[in-house]
Amino acid sequence: MGRAAGAGWPLAALLLAVSVLSAALLAPGGSPERGAQAAPPRELDKKSHVELKMDQALLLIQNELLGRNVTVLWQSERCYRCSLQVLANVSGSGKPGKPRITAVAVNTQHGSILQVNDALEEKEVCRLEYKFGEFGNYSLLVKHSQNGLGESACDLVVNENPVDSNLPVTIAFLIGLALIITISFLRFLFSLDDFHNCISKAMNSRETDRLINSELGSPSRADPLGGETRPEPWRPAASPHRLRCVDTFRGIALILMVFVNYGGGKYWYFKHASWNGLTVADLVFPWFVFIMGSSIFLSMTSMLQRGCSKFRLLGKIAWRSFLLICIGIVIVNPNYCLGPLSWDKVRIPGVLQRLGVTFFVVAVLELLFAKPVPENCASERSCLSLRDVTSSWPQWLVILMLESIWLGLTFFLPVPGCPKGYLGPGGIGDFGKYPNCTGGAAGYIDHLLLGADHLYKHPSSTVLYHTEVAYDPEGILGTINSIVMAFLGVQAGKILLYYKDRTKDILIRFTAWCCILGLISIGLTKISENEGFIPVNKNLWSISYVTTLSSFAFFILLILYPVVDVRGLWTGTPFFYPGMNSILVYVGHEVFQNYFPFQWRLEDNQSHKEHLTQNIVATVLWVLIAYILYKKKIFLKI
Repeated sequence: MGRAAGAGWPLAALLLAVSVLSAALLAPGGSPERGAQAAPPRELDKKSHVELKMDQALLLIQNELLGRNVTVLWQSERCYRCSLQVLANVSGSGKPGKPRITAVAVNTQHGSILQVNDALEEKEVCRLEYKFGEFGNYSLLVKHSQNGLGESACDLVVNENPVDSNLPVTIAFLIGLALIITISFLRFLFSLDDFHNCISKAMNSRETDRLINSELGSPSRADPLGGETRPEPWRPAASPHRLRCVDTFRGIALILMVFVNYGGGKYWYFKHASWNGLTVADLVFPWFVFIMGSSIFLSMTSMLQRGCSKFRLLGKIAWRSFLLICIGIVIVNPNYCLGPLSWDKVRIPGVLQRLGVTFFVVAVLELLFAKPVPENCASERSCLSLRDVTSSWPQWLVILMLESIWLGLTFFLPVPGCPKGYLGPGGIGDFGKYPNCTGGAAGYIDHLLLGADHLYKHPSSTVLYHTEVAYDPEGILGTINSIVMAFLGVQAGKILLYYKDRTKDILIRFTAWCCILGLISIGLTKISENEGFIPVNKNLWSISYVTTLSSFAFFILLILYPVVDVRGLWTGTPFFYPGMNSILVYVGHEVFQNYFPFQWRLEDNQSHKEHLTQNIVATVLWVLIAYILYKKKIFLKI
């Protein structure tokens, strides 16, 4: 099954990039000609002309009420407990049949709530909910009701149909799926002896054998502290020293991270949630933290078994953590030849900074309480053996203590001007009562210890909640739950190593952890985005966010381990390659993000299809780079 694994990957990746590029350029999912909306020119004031941008539609508000001014208020349906915002003020009609018209742009990412108020009497005229389509043209008619009682009514009319902005994503997905099916079918054909012999006779047998029988490298089950090692031959069945699913999982998280960091086609579901809830972008960082925890245990066990002293390991841990933090500070403070950056404005938290701190705490914790890994657990009854958990009871006590600190500070720390235990976004959330309370205790601690000038200035909460205070999603308090997430990854690593010869027991434990963490998430969130005790929130790195994403992570390993390492049905291609060079790919994609060929000038900057094409090509290029480095045996370790 594995003879042709990955042999045609560079060509397939290139075909994918070219196919997606061609399909996206041909897809009718771009933006229409601006200014072509169907509005009566004689009735629409030239000053009211609106230049539509991506994820916007044109709304013509027509007030037919004689001498009665109206105010139109707006709110996104995803904005939880938000105060309505003024969208437009429209003066009353001067003559019957001559409505006053005002043109405004409305958001199309989510459903909208519109409320029309009588400006003089300040009473509600009408209220409606509607999901506008991108670049569509709509009219909101405010008129007298036909019931003869002098009441007012509203009606929404579609003047011009919107475009299907999701069509480029659908086409890209179908092309990728077709390529996967084609490559899998070709691999299946090459695995058949008759077909293989036929091809061998038609081609130079020596060259054919070299191409078909070439095997990809594999990381060790116990790779070094950096999580990246030189490759070893891969075998599809279970050899206790071969573990490929860890690097594959790391590569999946990393490639998704590259794609969303490059923009994800500018689609809202490839961006971080404005506050509570999950999008695709919210999945990747915690998964990376989780798999880092697994690598910590596997690599540390390997080095201790090879006779490396704990003191020397402590030095390696401290040095790697220091380098991650330093590199992270450099990356999150780009200059691009704009002049010297003031130390007073340097952002301190960041992704690599959090990884560095998390790595140090979890690795030191494991180093202090490290115990020899049992050679064989088969003598114990599989269903009752909990050695992977009971052997870590000192670490669990520390983790529970850290989580108690998070809960205590989050719900009981007094924050000036904010209610205790506040988990909201501030801004216009909670009906505008706490505009400067973004993040509650988490935001307050960062402002107190780091200062507002050293925090992220454009958090995702500004999108819907119009927050104005600085808030850093990689802040101090959330790092505690990042440590918890990494430690859950350590547990996954212990399961893989303690029960390495017992696939059934590994799968049972992955399933148990997945269900337990899932049930905890259900209890904390009440299966609700906003109404639970502790909502799932990436900005806060809430404990429900950690349990939910850890449950997903155990489920992914539950799928990957038997498919990749036991049965050999999939080699992990193409995610395995960037997973073997994760630091290089992450740092490289951040540093070269604005350079050609990862970015170029778009013909239409307001087109999803062009952004999606650019982001897919850039992501595929990093996979190709990782593949080439893998073949050249070049691995960046820190």
